[in-house]
Formats: sequence, structure tokens, C-alpha cells
Amino acid sequence: MLNSTLLGMLAGRLEPPHMHRQLSRCLLEQLLRSFQYSCNLQDVSHPISSSVHTLRPSDIKAIAAIGSLGNIEDYGVELASLLQSTEKNLIQASMETLTALVSRFNPSVQLFPSLGSSRSVSKTEAIGLLAQAKEVVKSLQESQSLDYQNDWKLITIFHPCPFPASTFQHEISPLESIKNLGDVMDFLYEEVPKSFVNLVDSSLLTVLSLPHKDQNLISDCSRLEDLIWNWSYQDALEKLLASLKYNLKGDFTVVLQTSLQEVNMPPSVKWANVNSAKKTLVESQGKEFAPLGVDIWNNMMNPVGQKQPFHFAKIPKAQCPSQEHPYFFTYKNSNYSSFPPESQAEAVSEQRSFGTNIPCSSRDPSNTIPVSVHNLRPADIKVIGALGDSLTAGNGAGSSPLNVLDVLTQYRGLSWSVGGNENISTVTTLANILREFNPRLLGFSTGKGSQDKANAYLNQAVAGARAENVPTQARRLIDLMKTDSKINFQEDWKLITLFIGGNDLCKHCEDPVRFSPESFASNIQTALDILHKEVPRIFVNLATILHITSLRKLYLDNRVSCPRLIMRGLCPCVLNPDDNSTELEMLESFNRRYQEETHRLVNSGRYDTREDFTVVVQPFLEDVSMPETQNGLPDSSFFAPDCFHFQQKAHSQAARALWNNMLEPLGNKTKAQALEDEITCKCPTQEQPYLMTHRNSNYTYFSKAPLTYGSQMLCEDRVPSITSPTSVHILKPADMQVIAALGDSFTAGNGIGSNPNDIWNMMTQYRGLAWSIGGDASLTNVTTLSNIFREFNAKLTGYSTGSGGPSEPNAFFNQAVQGAKAKDLPEQVKQLVKLMKNDSRIKFDSDWKIITVFIGTYDLCNYCKDVNQYSAANFSNYVREALDILHAEVPNAFVNLVEVMDLLPLRQLFLDSRLPCPAHLVEGHCSCVLSMEGSSSEQMMQEAVREYQNSMQKLVETGRYDTKEDFTVVLQPFLRSIRLPLLQDGRPDISFFAPDCFHLSQKSHSEFSRALWNNMLQPVGEKTISFNFMENVSLSCPTLHHPFLGTYKNSNGTHGKPNQNWGSDLSCPGQTVSQGVPTSVHELRPADIQVVAALGDSLTTAIGAQATGLSDLGTAWRGLSWSAGSDGSLETHTTLPNILKKFNSNLVGSSTGTQKETAGFNRAVEGATAQSLPAQAYELVDLMKSSLDINYKEDWKLITIFIGGNDLCQYCLNKELYSVEKYVKHIQDTLDILYKELPRAFINVVEIMELIELRRIEREASGCVLSGMNLCPCFLNPQENSPELQEMKRINRDFQDRSTMMINSGRYADRKDFAIVVQPFFRNTFMPLDSDGKPDLSYFAVDCFHFSEKGYAEMAMALWNNMLEPVGHKQTYHNFTYNRSKLKCPTSEHPYFFTARNNEGQSSGMGAESSRDVVPYWVVIVAAAVGILAGSLIVWIWKIQKVRKHPWAGDMRTEEKSTAF
Repeated sequence: MLNSTLLGMLAGRLEPPHMHRQLSRCLLEQLLRSFQYSCNLQDVSHPISSSVHTLRPSDIKAIAAIGSLGNIEDYGVELASLLQSTEKNLIQASMETLTALVSRFNPSVQLFPSLGSSRSVSKTEAIGLLAQAKEVVKSLQESQSLDYQNDWKLITIFHPCPFPASTFQHEISPLESIKNLGDVMDFLYEEVPKSFVNLVDSSLLTVLSLPHKDQNLISDCSRLEDLIWNWSYQDALEKLLASLKYNLKGDFTVVLQTSLQEVNMPPSVKWANVNSAKKTLVESQGKEFAPLGVDIWNNMMNPVGQKQPFHFAKIPKAQCPSQEHPYFFTYKNSNYSSFPPESQAEAVSEQRSFGTNIPCSSRDPSNTIPVSVHNLRPADIKVIGALGDSLTAGNGAGSSPLNVLDVLTQYRGLSWSVGGNENISTVTTLANILREFNPRLLGFSTGKGSQDKANAYLNQAVAGARAENVPTQARRLIDLMKTDSKINFQEDWKLITLFIGGNDLCKHCEDPVRFSPESFASNIQTALDILHKEVPRIFVNLATILHITSLRKLYLDNRVSCPRLIMRGLCPCVLNPDDNSTELEMLESFNRRYQEETHRLVNSGRYDTREDFTVVVQPFLEDVSMPETQNGLPDSSFFAPDCFHFQQKAHSQAARALWNNMLEPLGNKTKAQALEDEITCKCPTQEQPYLMTHRNSNYTYFSKAPLTYGSQMLCEDRVPSITSPTSVHILKPADMQVIAALGDSFTAGNGIGSNPNDIWNMMTQYRGLAWSIGGDASLTNVTTLSNIFREFNAKLTGYSTGSGGPSEPNAFFNQAVQGAKAKDLPEQVKQLVKLMKNDSRIKFDSDWKIITVFIGTYDLCNYCKDVNQYSAANFSNYVREALDILHAEVPNAFVNLVEVMDLLPLRQLFLDSRLPCPAHLVEGHCSCVLSMEGSSSEQMMQEAVREYQNSMQKLVETGRYDTKEDFTVVLQPFLRSIRLPLLQDGRPDISFFAPDCFHLSQKSHSEFSRALWNNMLQPVGEKTISFNFMENVSLSCPTLHHPFLGTYKNSNGTHGKPNQNWGSDLSCPGQTVSQGVPTSVHELRPADIQVVAALGDSLTTAIGAQATGLSDLGTAWRGLSWSAGSDGSLETHTTLPNILKKFNSNLVGSSTGTQKETAGFNRAVEGATAQSLPAQAYELVDLMKSSLDINYKEDWKLITIFIGGNDLCQYCLNKELYSVEKYVKHIQDTLDILYKELPRAFINVVEIMELIELRRIEREASGCVLSGMNLCPCFLNPQENSPELQEMKRINRDFQDRSTMMINSGRYADRKDFAIVVQPFFRNTFMPLDSDGKPDLSYFAVDCFHFSEKGYAEMAMALWNNMLEPVGHKQTYHNFTYNRSKLKCPTSEHPYFFTARNNEGQSSGMGAESSRDVVPYWVVIVAAAVGILAGSLIVWIWKIQKVRKHPWAGDMRTEEKSTAF
């Protein structure tokens, strides 16, 4: 490459016009070294030549250039400015390069720049170019150092092809452009003696890939237009230059220095090279442009007809003149003939007619209009239409030979399937044939033009269309038929011909997924589905795609004149591959499978559900071969001038062949119609007068019986829960209503149903057989997770069927994408969520969903190529991003996260030479795993597998996905270690694998689904972590003791820390129930309480009570809840219900254990704010009303409410949402609900604590496992003594004061069976201190925010004692010093719970104000615990518990019991 100094010299040297100069010796030497240029000057020394055809480099005395890159004004202002600068740098640098090369032979050569006043070619194009030419000539003539008449001059013209008129709305044709260029060359020819003129076709640099303003240019139709215009220009240019016009004088010539004649272009030069080069040009603006100068030089050294394309990415090596030919090559000294001689068959223009004789005597319609499509006669057809691409649009059908430009004309009136020009005697088309049976036929197209023209009528084929465009065509066709007053849409019989696929195959190699056979068939299906749904009385011809590789014969035979540039541009994937190449094999496979998928779609019977509708495959082109002349040459007379589209001759033959196909019975239709043969039109017979369908052909669609890989389901209990579960931890299999899956080709189902050795079928995605989501057939013969769940719930939905890509309707919620890596997973999730939300078949908000995620195979397969990009950390981040989306967006979801499979054992399949595994595909599949060499590589990959697996374990164990009761992620680790299946002779059993020996056969998918199902039923910590292909495990069943799908919470994992006894002693003699059930709440004794309940947040669900680390910090120990739990007894666990049980052992409503289903009437929710409290109240009321365990009207109920920590912690983030007014209003709304709905209720409202004390804990030094800065930012983030902190202290007190004022306002005093009492023990509280005077963290959970069981016990004691203290005299602090004897007893003087009315002293309603500033308050820390919201807590949980593995036991390993939050 040129160094930066040299680049600056080149890019900056733009001198004024009329100023010539010699390049400095230093610059010349640097340039020559850059070109690796060292020619022997002695061998080329000679006298100055008198003839341009013997002109040597040393003869050149002057170098100049004129021209441009084209009409760059049409690219827009910004791009035009870029190209203007690019143009000047390009031409200037190229000429300086060319000057440097010539100076090696003649150091005195001079460069005459002419760009100072140059401008881009205008829309009239030649004006600027001619002006430049005159400017150059004037400069040469006025030069004092140049002998104008006798010195040799080298002039280079840069000239582009004009753009098509449709592109930029100007009317210059290629022929006009050549005429204008000829005027410029005529001027030089007349005015400049001794000149060698290079012509550089700069259209190859710009015309096709620069970003046009008109974005519609990306269509294939516009691409065809670009190709034809460019070729026509080049063809005319070559003919001009190959003539003798500029060779009449011995001292002047013009030579085209680009490769135009495609027959001479090397096979390695692809169309893509041109695009790539042009793109490089634009991207390298301001960088190296010198390579073009070297290319021009080298082409001057090459004979005409052997010149090479230009380079831009690197500087090519400069050639030297040879001893045999030391001259610059001209047309004359190259002995060049522009075109090969035409064959005699081509040279003679055929004058034959394209008409046909219809020999049918019976042409009558049915006696009555038939109601069945299977009784349809030709004369019954009243409407004809067509869908497809340019072969149906008729591009070039009527073009004369060699008129390539006319291929752009759409001769719709000549179209084989729908054209209606003239009549059958002169124009053979299907429409004209049918008009012989029904002269009143409607719908046929006539004349020329696009599908939008009125004369196109019902020919809605679009030039350049692919299968994906046909549904749109179908929609437009239907609209046209419905709105046409001449057509009776309901009653008229219609014949529609669909022919598509050529453009798909032509581009399949550029995007094999988009243009896969499955995608092709899916698009066809979509179009046919539209017709099937909306159009009555219709017969659809589905013409299968032709055998397209036969086109290669025409392209490769140089004896036939064809515009190969156009052919290669239109169909690169067919014409570019070398013979016997893998690419060609893939094309053949795609071509065949396009045809097979077409048959499979129709053979499914999908379109034979109505009497008035059918689709019939017409296969006459399936095995068609290239027509040949009598001399054995490809017969180009069947093709338009571009040698790609059909000429009228081929349209006529196709029409006859289609007609005959329509009269041939299914199973006996012609598949290889020879186009060169005479085709006689058949006639309906008396025995069979109808158009042939499957029914009137007595044809049974063949369907291959699948192999059976079914399973037995022996589970007896298959009933769902009595009511729809509210928790994911109590889900029974029958509760599942929707199933979905995400992942790569192992979930997409690549190759599952492929026959052995059918490697090309590997691209088929058999989604209906996929282990985690497939729903083909039933469990009896296809074992998949979906079919297993369907045994429990026959209405399960979401599973995939059949084959195809993720966008096809039958894929449903199987959104796995073949070849996907972890980075692709978030997009799959987004697509799945979108589909679920928009699908009317499911209830997104309430249906329970199971989603299986399996990813990582292709990340490991590429690990060795970039260990940073494919690191375990990046892998985990992508998976986390995907799961986070599911967690945030999808309610009621159980997510299976299947652990990454250990791929290393699969290596043996490719190392064993006895196996027919395609080793050559290893590199493309999984080279990092399957073809690694050396122990170090193997060790690296082993570590990578372990790191991937560990990263998934750590992610789940953080507990970030267990913050909601309706969502969980469970790691299913059965693939952690796999054991390869072996035959008796020790060879791996490849029947478990697809033909590529990498993907899995249906046999393995069946085993995978069984293993996954069993994993799902196993408790966390006891799941199988190995997979043996040969084991053939049976399906497990839910048990009576564990009927649920296993989750962390319902697996009862242990944490290794013995429970300590934080019970209390209470002995209150003489406590009995009241004499008769009291009717007044003010006479309520402890023994009268029959029901207990609670509302609140994570402090009431007892988060952290027995947590030993972050992994179980999220567990809600509801049985230990201070206000609602009743685990054990008061002697072991101090809680309010356990205290009350000392007075009434039949107390109901308390919560036990850790599951929500045993939460009783504890309706608190982790992370709740006051805003969510009314919803809890409604839920509680509904539960009580529906409970059979209580007498709703008669039983006395004690309800404790504690809320507000989260509101305070988030106040500064949204002062409106968490304002004091809103807080009080939410509490008031809650109490209003209870006041209105609940009879006989005593309500404790525990006052919110002050949170300022949270700041006293030195969290890092204290070993707290979570940072507090994010958990309660409004109290922990402000600076000490800051205004923000002072505001928070004021708001905290306002929360207390104003809520208490509202409660004591008398709003709830009108009922004698209802009372609300504020319990203020948290208003001012001592911070518990240890022996060192530091906060005693034994009262707190491991996060230093929530309480430990010891702290919750203290809260229960303080609440109970508050309830027995008079209103106005309640203790507003609590001394956190554990003592088993701290509980008070009711007195004989006052055996009741205190209310404002039964208070013996004066009730202030505000408590003991005197104590406010005397006693410190630490319980703030507890508030922070509330501020942790389960949601926020989970986000910061990152402790990782390492799994210790049990020793092998036979072939099975199991996980150590572990927990994950």
C-alpha cells in the first residue's frame, strides 16, 4: 500500500488548468516502488515510432485525462459532494500513477491536468465532456515544452453509461450516449495528431451499487433494467471502437481499457466483484486511488479481448512490456474480432407463425353450471388470470433478435398462461386456447406494459417477483375480480395459473434461509390460502419450477452469442458455480426440493376441502432440458435477446404443454416436455371431458408413513388443579395451556426426518418433530414434550407442526432459528412475545405457558475462533438479556433453561473412519469442537463447555427470576454430560443422528424429550445431569406427594444452617373466651379471635428469615411471619398467630411454610408499595368469602397491615407517585374496602418506621451481601446534612403523622363491630447494639435489611404488647433485646384489646410525643428491608453456589441438592 506521505502528495496535488508539470524524481521513485515495478529499459530502447500500432511507452511525451463518474447530481447533494471530490482524486491520482509508470521509460513525460474547471457530466452529458476535451487540446497546443504536431500523447477518457430513464427520469439512451461520445472522439481524431486514446468505462465503477436517492432501485425489476441498459451501452461502445472509424490514420487510435466481452472474461471474475469494487471506491474516498492507474497501464499491456477488471482494495503489480510485444495493444495489433460468428441457425430469422390448430370437435360447456370443480369443462371457464414473475409478465417475448433493450418490454399479450393478443391462429397462449371453447372469456392480458396497466387485466405477475411477493399479487387479483362489473365473482368459474421460483433460485446462494425450499413452499401456501379462503369457484394451476440448471448450457457454450453480463447479473447462483462444485450440488438440491415441496403442499389435501376449489400441480417443466438445434447447439431462438427470458416461440410451446397437462390425469402428467418437439394440443374426450383433478383422476395422494418413535404415558393422575394456580410453584402438567421454544437448529428440527445419507435434506426444518415443541401426530408415534403435555391437556396450543422456517404459520411458537447463537436469543424472545400478545388463540395474561430455551451449541462451535467474542461471560449476558425480557413481559410462565450440551463426545463420529459421516462439512458445522487438534485444544474446549454450563447455573442461582409468583426459570441439566451410543462392535450408532452426523435424528429427539420431561418433574438439586442415548428411559409421572413441576421453591432445598429457637414463654391464667360471642369490637378478648390475616410487603412475607446467603434470600418464610405465620409453636417461633393460639387453638388463616398456596390469609406481596394495598384487600375479602373454614359473618377477624418502606425508599425518584398524599390515600382506600366489606374485624395498622438509621450500618465492613445504595436510594444516596436528606426525614415523619391522623379522624367509628388501631412501636426504636457498641446484625438477614427470625420474633412481641396497651399510651419504641418472657398478658381489669373507645386514659391518637426525641430509632433498617422489594432484591443477588457432584452410580449422575433464588 502507499504510505501516508505519498497519499498526501497524491490527494493534494490538484493544480490549476493549463498548467503542465513533471512529477518530481522522489515522487516517481516512491510510486514505482509501490507498484513493485522494475523493467529492463535496455530491452525496450528504440527509435520513436511513427505508427500508433507500434507505440512504445518511451514514445509518450504528454499525458492528459478528461471525463467523470457520471451524472452524480442525481445522487443527492450530500453524496454528490462526496462523489465530486472522489472523482477528482480518482482521475488525478490515476493519471499521476500512469505518468510515473511511463516515466520509467521516458523521464521527460509531462502530465497535463484538466480538472480545474471540470464538472460532472450533466443530463445532456456530452456538453461537459466536449468542453474538457477542448480545454485539454488548448493546453497541449499552448505548451512551450511540447511539440504538438510530432510528440506522442496519451489521453484517457473516463465515460459512464447513462442511467435508465426510470431511474432518474431523463431520456438519454445508450445509443444516444455513444453518439455523443463519438462526437468527442471525432473532435480528438480531427484535432490531435499522434494520439493514443484510452477509454475507461466508468459505469463499472458507479452505476449499480452507489446509493441512489430512489430506494426502489433495489427491486429485481430495476436491477434487470440496470443490467440491460449497462450491457446495451457497452455493446454499442464495443461495436463503435471495434470498427475502423478511428483506425484510418496511422497516428491515432482509441482503445477500450475495460473488460466488456463476457466470452473472454475469466470464470473467476464474478458479478459481485464489480459491486465490491464500486463500494470500495466510495468507502475509500480520500485514500488510495492509484490502483486504477496501474490497472489502466496493465490493460494497455494486454491484447484487446483479454483486458481485466479494475482493482481498488490493493495495488496490483505493474506489468512490463514483453520482448515479443513491446507496444501498447490496439484493436489492429491485437487481431481482435468483437463478436464470435453467429451460428447459421441463429443468423436466419424465423418467419414461422406461432399459431396453433385446435382439433377438438366438442367445445360445449356443461348443460348447467357445474357446482363441483371436479366436473369442470374447458368451456365452463369464464375468467382467466395469472400470478408470477417476468416469465408470466412476458418480458422480451416479442423482442427481435439482438434487441436486448427491448427485453424490458413486458409483452403481456403473448404470455403463455394468460396472454390474449389476436387469436389462436397467430398467437398460442392458454387464454387463446380457452377462447376457442368460450369466446366470452374474461381476464386475459393484451398488448404491452406493467401489471398496473388496464390491458394487463388479471395478469398480475410482476417482473422480478419472488415467491414472497405472490401473496400480495393474490390479494390484488382478488380485489380486481371483486370490483369488475363484468365478472360475477360468486358464480363465474375462474382459472388461475401460478408460476414462480426462478428468481428465488437465482438468489438462493446469497440467502439460503430466505430462499430455502421451506420458505418457498410457505410463501406459495400463503398465496394459495388467500385464494382458498376468499375465491369461490376456482381451478388453480400450480406450475412447478423448471429445471433451471439447463440454462447453464446456453451460458457456457461460447458458440452462442448471449449477453453473459446480463445473464450472470440476473442469475448469479445458477450461472456462477463451477461444474461439479458444492455450490452446484446445492443448487440442484434446492431446485429439486422446490419441486418436491410444491407437490407435498398440494398432496397434503389442504386445498381439497371445498367442492368448488382445487389446486393441481402441472409439472411439464420439471425435467425440461435445453432445446437444441439440429447441429447440437443450445437453441437460443427460444429465448429473448438476454438469453434468459422466453421468446414467443417458448411461450407458445409452454402454453401447449400446460394445456395438455391440464387434460392429463394426476399420476400420468408429462414432466419433461421437449420444447423443440412439435406439441399437438390434446382434446377432452367423451369419457373424460373435464379438466383433470385428483378426484376425477381416481388419484390418491401418496403420503409416506413415518417411523414410529412413540411413548407410553402410564400416569393415572392427569387432571389439572381445581382452580387455575396463582403460583408457578404449584403447577401441575395439566395446568399448562401454551408451549413455546427458542434456540437454534436443534430446536428448529434440522434434518430430523431426513433419510440416511440425504445430506441436502439437512436444511429442512422438521419443526413438528422437534423434541421440546413439536406437535406432529400424537405421543403414540411421535415423542415430543408437546405431545407429552397434550396427554394431560388436549387443548394445549403453541406447538409446531410440519416443516419450515420460524416465520411460517405452522411454526407457531417455535421461534428457534437454524444456526442461531446466544446473541440472537433476545430477538427470538421479542418475536415470541409479539406473537403471543397478538394471537387470539391464547389468553396472554392468564394462560400458563411453558417455554424451553436451548442455546449455545454454535457459540461453542466458534469458540476457538474468537475466545473473547464467544466467552462464557458474553454467552451468559446474552442469555440473561433474553430471560430478562421474558421475566418482564410474559406473565404465568415456566421457563426451561436447558443446560449447554457437552459436544466433545461427538468428535468420535468424525474420527472413526468406518462411519459415513461427511467430514468435509465439519469446518462449516463445528470446527472448534469436531476438528480440533492437540490436547491443548481439547483442554481449552473442555474448559469452555464447563464455563458455559457454570455460567448458566450461576445465572439461575442468582434468583433474579424468582421475584414473581407467576414466573420462574428452572435449569434442566440432563445434557451436562452425554454418552455416545455404541454398537456391539464399538462403532458409534449413527442412527441417532441426522445425515450430517451432527444434528439429531428423530430417534434422539424422542430421547431428548423424555429426558427433559423427567428433569422437569425432578426436584431442584436432584435432577439428572447426564444423558445416555442408549438408555431409552421411560416417562416419569407426578406423584401424590409432589404433583407439581419442580422449581426451587417447591423442592424444599436445605441450606445447611440449623434453626435456632426464637420462641417465647407465655402463661396468662384465667384467659377464656367471652361469655357468648361479643358483638362489639371494643369487648374483644384474645380468645375471641378466630381468624388471622395480614397485608403488606416483604417484611410480612418474612423474606430472609432463615436465609444463609443470597441464593435463598428471596425465599418467603411465610410460616415465620411476625404478624401471620404459625410454623411450629410459640415455644419455638414467636409470631402473633402462635401467641393467639395460646388463647384459641382453633385459630385459622395463618400462613405456614414457604409456598404461597400455604400462605393462608397472609396476602402480603414482596416489593409491594401502598398503591398495591387495595388490591391485596380485595383479594383477602374474596378469599374469606369463599373459604369453607370460616364463618364470614360471625367469626372475629384480626388483620395486621404494615406498608410504606418501599414508598419512602423510592420517594425521591418519583415524588408525585410516592407523595404523602398518595400514601395516605392508598391506606384510606384499603381501610374503606375492609370497613365496607368485613364484618367483625379488628385492624392493626403498624406505623411505618423511620429509615434514617439505615445510614448507620457500615455495610461493607459488616459483611452485608448486598449493596444498600441501590436498595433505598432516597435515604442512602444523599450527603450527610444535605437538603435532600432533611427532606426525606420530614417526609418520613409526615407518613407517620398524617396516616395516623386519617385513621383517628373518626372515619371508621360508626360500626361497633369494626375498629382500626394504630400500633406505633416502630415510631421510635433503639438500634440493637452488640457488645462492641455496633449494630447487632443477628437481628437481620444476610442483606442487613430484612429481619432474621430473631428480628421477626421481636416484631411479634412488640405488636402483641402494643395491642394490650391503651391508645394514647402505647409504647412508641421497642428495645431489641431478646427475652423469652417479654410478652404481656391481658389483665382482669382490662381483658380486651385496646381501642380508642375502650381506652381508660385520654386518647391523643398520636402516642407519647415526649418520647419522640428521646429514644433513637433503628428499625429503619427494617424499613430498608421493605425497600428491597422482592424485585429489587433479586436484581442484585449474585452469590453463586457451587454444585458438588455425586460419584457415578451406574450410568447416572445427579445434582447435589442446592437452592437458587
